[in-house]
Amino acid sequence: MNRTTRRRWIAVLTAGGLAALLTWNTAAVRGETTGATGGQVVRLPGGDVHVATSGPPDTPAVVLLHGLAGSTAWWEPVLPALQDLHVVRVDLLGHGSSAKPTTGYGIAEQADRVGAVLDRLGVRRATVVGHSTGGAVATSLAERRRDLVAAVALVDAGPRADAFLGESTAANLMTTPVVGELLWRLRTDGMLRSALSTAFTREVAIPERLVSDVRGMTYRSLTATDEAVDAFLAERPLPDRLAALDLPTLVVFGAQDRRWQPASAQDYRRVPRARVEILDGIGHTPMFEAPDITGALLRDFAATAPV
Repeated sequence: MNRTTRRRWIAVLTAGGLAALLTWNTAAVRGETTGATGGQVVRLPGGDVHVATSGPPDTPAVVLLHGLAGSTAWWEPVLPALQDLHVVRVDLLGHGSSAKPTTGYGIAEQADRVGAVLDRLGVRRATVVGHSTGGAVATSLAERRRDLVAAVALVDAGPRADAFLGESTAANLMTTPVVGELLWRLRTDGMLRSALSTAFTREVAIPERLVSDVRGMTYRSLTATDEAVDAFLAERPLPDRLAALDLPTLVVFGAQDRRWQPASAQDYRRVPRARVEILDGIGHTPMFEAPDITGALLRDFAATAPV
């Protein structure tokens, strides 16, 4: 074998080894699972769910559902405003301290799971609040459990699939097949902070807890949830779903949201019982960018919701 032929074989073998390594990594990353942790875990078939509760249990209940790659920590800035209410924060399956299996991420599945958690906790009627993807889960829960949901509040929840503005470059690459799994394996805190950056418009110091919660997700829980909300919105926009429910509805939207078209918030005005609040100078995450205003809006809405 001459030198030229040898080099060609080495190149072929190297390329084949790299391809095999990427194939192995893709399968390994997609198959990762973890169990639930934390102080208060509700055991459920298909995946245990972590919850955090606060406030007097005999007061109106408000349920807080975070968005994609979020956790109960995303609601902490508004908790002081809600201290006189019975607050239940839920880590959706695949997020925060909840279990991260390979299946179970459909929006209706997430909604049924939240309903089961509330049943276990003895919550019979509640105002359900959802941020971004959590807004889709809140809406689905209202569709499926009219006995449980007294009112719905949405915080920067995109009304329809084509209103999405996009993610950062880092976040987009994370969902690209093969490349995404490799980046997930090699992810750094800097990459995760870049992916989180479009969630904020005002200068906000992103707490380490938010970064560590994303790091603690599995690749499957991230991408499957992302795919699920796209499918849910494509099937039927949130305003159409809410209009059919005829429930008291509050919509809070940042006028400078960098993930959803701010103008799309106007779609919710066709919901008969909706109150739409547009916050000037605020982006996708009013809980951190304007916690006092956001907390007061949620408190007043939940405190006056029908029981």
